[in-house]
Amino acid sequence: MSTTITKPMAPPHAPPGAPANGARIDARTWIAVLAGMLGAFMAVLDIQITNSSLRDILGTLSATQEEGSWISTAYLCAEIVVIPMTALFVRALGQRRYLMLTTGLFLAFSTLCGTAWNLSSMIVFRMLQGFTGGALIPMAMTLVMTRLPPAKRAVGMAMFGLTATLAPAMGPTLGGYLTELYGWPSIFYINWVPGVLLIAGMYWGIDREPMNLQALYKADWLGIAFMALGLASLTIFLEEGNSKDWFQSSFIITFAALAIVGILGWVVTNFWRADPFVNLGLYGQRNFLVATGLSAVIGMGLYGSSFLLPLFLGQIAGYSPMQIGEVIAWVGLPQLFVMPFVARMSQKIDNRLLCSFGLALFGVSCLMNAHMDANTGYDQLMLSQIIRALGQPFVMLTLSNFAMSGIQPKDMPSASSLFNMTRNLGGSVGIALLATALTNREHFHSERLGEAVSLASAATQSRLDTLTQAFIAKGIDPATAAQQAIGAIDRIVRRESFVMAYNDGFFLVGVILLVAIIPLWFSDKVKSPSGGGGGGH
Repeated sequence: MSTTITKPMAPPHAPPGAPANGARIDARTWIAVLAGMLGAFMAVLDIQITNSSLRDILGTLSATQEEGSWISTAYLCAEIVVIPMTALFVRALGQRRYLMLTTGLFLAFSTLCGTAWNLSSMIVFRMLQGFTGGALIPMAMTLVMTRLPPAKRAVGMAMFGLTATLAPAMGPTLGGYLTELYGWPSIFYINWVPGVLLIAGMYWGIDREPMNLQALYKADWLGIAFMALGLASLTIFLEEGNSKDWFQSSFIITFAALAIVGILGWVVTNFWRADPFVNLGLYGQRNFLVATGLSAVIGMGLYGSSFLLPLFLGQIAGYSPMQIGEVIAWVGLPQLFVMPFVARMSQKIDNRLLCSFGLALFGVSCLMNAHMDANTGYDQLMLSQIIRALGQPFVMLTLSNFAMSGIQPKDMPSASSLFNMTRNLGGSVGIALLATALTNREHFHSERLGEAVSLASAATQSRLDTLTQAFIAKGIDPATAAQQAIGAIDRIVRRESFVMAYNDGFFLVGVILLVAIIPLWFSDKVKSPSGGGGGGH
């Protein structure tokens, strides 16, 4: 590598090829790190980019809404399976070769998604797209840890944090804009812009490394098979559970059982082998365990809030994808300005304090959204969006520091894979939990409001009379007008019950985020390494 390394200053656990603290970082290294960030952003963005365009895609492919859910599920399954395998592929192919190869394949499968001719072909291409794109997420974090000296890692982790928080919010927004302007295939073709930049950045920024295909031959393929079975089945269980009424469905029961068998098999083979493909023993380190647990909670918060708010604005406020994008943008824009300050503060202040502050802001912003009504829109949501944007960088940067603190160089790829895998799983759990809560709470509120809005009630009769007269005044005959008045009342009850269900969903996310502050304090004190030395504890 072309980075200048001064040997005496090397920290005791410098990753292979990582520069010593105080070493000069040249443009090539920064280009490689930035290209890695671009890849992570692109991969996370593609998880949800189809959400706002789903109606158009399903119309073209002649598929139902329920069948269409597999378009996202297929991507998520493949992505979650490949993330723990990235360390193995890097050992076999080297960082440069693997990143260029997987990005090239990702672009090819993205293009095929845009040309899909039916639902089956779309699901297969989305799965292949997820399998090649998923590797880009942990690789970005590994590049920060192995290519930058300790003093510069706060900046690198800040950039990585932005990819994790901005992309879930921007996915539906960007998807909506592109679909409206250029048609839904453009949401897949747009990947060529960052993809080509990524390949060029890796080609120029990272030196050639020798291949070690023996690593693939000797790999723990039994453990990999168990892991793939367990994580894919768990993702299908979570993503499809609500639409199939959970354990009332034999399909869901089957995948729940397969998830348990796969994950238990993975754990057993991992501790049985001397050289597992990913080191699950890292969960035995207290800081790493707390950081990955909270990473799952943040996944719930990030993906949960970016699931609820666009749904609310589309269903209740009647916003178009472009209008929803303008509201969501306020979660993204302030983070670009806040993150550099958080990176600097993380070198001077106990990261537990910073993370607690971020979790509190994120939680409070969700509680603010727990008081929406049918007229809530852009103006009423802006403050809560800005507070959320201020809180998220504090959480993402500090959690990355907790996760990687004290990790041995050889375990850094494993740590990065497990940390990012857990966040994505948390996102799946969060969306499953909220989708179920939304369905159940809407039924609950609908029944309660239905009892209150009784035809025997004087207030209801008065409202019905007013509406009936209004319809008659428009030239509608009295019998039809009376029916339309009842229909109008019914729609109001349904709308209000949905609003209350959305409020309950945000309340649930807010409480979970605030409660997460407690386990955070069971971790050790950590600060980002500064220019003075190699430590971070």
